[in-house]
Amino acid sequence: MRRRTLLGGLAAGLTAAGTTPARAGSRRVLHVRPGDSVQAAVDAVAGPGWTIVVHPGTYREVVKVPADKAELTLRGATCDPRDTVIVYDNANGTPRPDGSGTYGTAGSATFASAAPGLTVRDLTLANDWLRADHPDITGTQAVAAYITGDRSSFGHVRFLAHQDTLFVDTTALDAFDRQYFHHCFIEGDVDFVFGRATAVFEDCHFHTLRRDVDFTPKGMVFAPSTARANPHGILAVRSRITSGAEDGAYKLARPWVPSYETTAWPSLVVRDTWIGPGIDPVAPYTNMREQYPWQTMRFWEYRNGGPGAVITVPENRPRLTAADARSHTRRAYLGDWRPYA
Repeated sequence: MRRRTLLGGLAAGLTAAGTTPARAGSRRVLHVRPGDSVQAAVDAVAGPGWTIVVHPGTYREVVKVPADKAELTLRGATCDPRDTVIVYDNANGTPRPDGSGTYGTAGSATFASAAPGLTVRDLTLANDWLRADHPDITGTQAVAAYITGDRSSFGHVRFLAHQDTLFVDTTALDAFDRQYFHHCFIEGDVDFVFGRATAVFEDCHFHTLRRDVDFTPKGMVFAPSTARANPHGILAVRSRITSGAEDGAYKLARPWVPSYETTAWPSLVVRDTWIGPGIDPVAPYTNMREQYPWQTMRFWEYRNGGPGAVITVPENRPRLTAADARSHTRRAYLGDWRPYA
């Protein structure tokens, strides 16, 4: 109930405006104001290079950016991502209104984009579906953002949900789509940063939620599903990991080998990052399925600090050498793409 109260309270104070996005003269800019639809603005974009400016408010809708909306910029009108919130509440197990089944994990996303060259700034993307409100639903994955397009960049964006908050995926099983996140805040509980993309998180803040269950681990931060042919998976650098749960309640990661891609070889590097006491320092990794043990995956750490990074059982914390670490940088992962920083 905490998040729903926070987001709903902001919406209650807004005055409805028109439902058609406003064009800013001859520039390729659309403005969205409270009462407008962000999706309508996306639909109005014709050709590459448009900017959609979303003004402060809460926009309760699902937003999908198709692949033909290339080089789109979507940004909040202020520098504070808390001012502008896009939120909805579908889950994996939520029935579709047309009776065709449930949404599934990817389909539950509040925000989804397949567009290459996407830039998102100064927004909150949230899924406020809560397990406690839906005890009859077992598919509890509820995605805030599902991203597949190459060269997708997010700056000063808050991603809020519980299970499967941020799905960093690719357009195809054999695609190595690149995504870049800087100065972002990502919050959740189970596998809340997951997927197959080449995804770089720089100067980001990952936060594990307090979860009212009587078992541990209560969840995991990362669940990469990197293709075996891809030398680069998820990289977190100069970031921090905090927790609202008790000490040691969370794991840093577990590998995800999907049933539709059993050749996956998950890759995760966490380096130069402060890891708080919420992460189990003795055994920070665990398995999703016993036939795919984490020890056989590409999991590495380098120069991390904090109570959750203390090395007590060396074999449980694979570490890069200084020479190997030079291959795990933003430039190495993103290649010829230089996103704004």
